Amino acid sequence: MKKLLAIVLATGFASTAALAADFTAVDADQNGSVTMEEAKAAMPELSEDAFKAADGDQNGELSADEFATIQG
Repeated sequence: MKKLLAIVLATGFASTAALAADFTAVDADQNGSVTMEEAKAAMPELSEDAFKAADGDQNGELSADEFATIQG
């Protein structure tokens, strides 16, 4: 059981790290947020409606947590 828990936790941490790396790569100007333009450059299929839905604080930019919601 402990081994299974360790595997599950390690997988979760690896996934979080991968999302953070994706966010860093998409954040072209490295200001800590992703604009619609930066998001579209990385994900051309992303709609403006999906971007706005992910932008929880409606500031026109996605934080790392908001960006994670459009990653699936």
